Amino acid sequence: MVAHVAIINHLRLGFVVQALMDQSLRPVFLTAHWQHLIMLNYEVPAHLLQAHVPKGTELHLWEGKALVSVVGFLFKHTKVFGLHWPWHTHFEEINLRLYVRRASGSAWRNGVAFVSEIVPRPAIAIIANTLYNEHYRYMPTRHSITQPLNGRLAVSYGCKKQGIWHTMQVEAHAKAEAIAPQSIESFIFNRAWGYNQLSANKTIEYAVEHEPWQVHAIKTFNWDGNVEQLYGSQWLPHLCGKPHSVMMAKGSPVVVRKPTVITLPF
Repeated sequence: MVAHVAIINHLRLGFVVQALMDQSLRPVFLTAHWQHLIMLNYEVPAHLLQAHVPKGTELHLWEGKALVSVVGFLFKHTKVFGLHWPWHTHFEEINLRLYVRRASGSAWRNGVAFVSEIVPRPAIAIIANTLYNEHYRYMPTRHSITQPLNGRLAVSYGCKKQGIWHTMQVEAHAKAEAIAPQSIESFIFNRAWGYNQLSANKTIEYAVEHEPWQVHAIKTFNWDGNVEQLYGSQWLPHLCGKPHSVMMAKGSPVVVRKPTVITLPF
């Protein structure tokens, strides 16, 4: 039994090493420090997500459940193609993402795809949407990070549409802990790939590299957002109730590799 487990772990390590080698061959597109990533995770019907699953990938389920996440986080020290762009180095992003995977040889590449990505600068949205057919929108955003004396960390993100602020906020333990293997946190955060449908038979794939993240234990949370206004009426019953789970990662420096195009048969 011990030998069997050792063989499986050796094979898994081989797949990870190969994936890292594949990533390192791609040019760097973006570097940044992603900080304080809040995830409000909701279970939704799988059929609702099918239109958002890039061709060549499939939904990646957690214990048979299809999950989406309303995400807020902070970009800092951002460089694109190695350059700092004025007024585009520090900003918030609020997105709605789903979980997908793609078969690569005998291994799976666990990744994410996006329904919506909100940023405060129009140039970010225009470039990403034009080059990669992304789903960016721009609107005013804000954030708040405070660490009270009781050892708790309070973080909030908001975006403003049609005069209304839509805000998520959490209060968590200030000390972050390692992510447990095979946990829901591991499923949500350990995603080395991003995917997007470029055209009818083309999907883009890009690698996202960072050190293993730590998470803060959540004490309280609140999501004060108009779901219909932000995402459409089809999401109303699913993103308004109690989340499946809520979590926050400390974050770290990240490297996003330049996408490659996967051409698939019609």
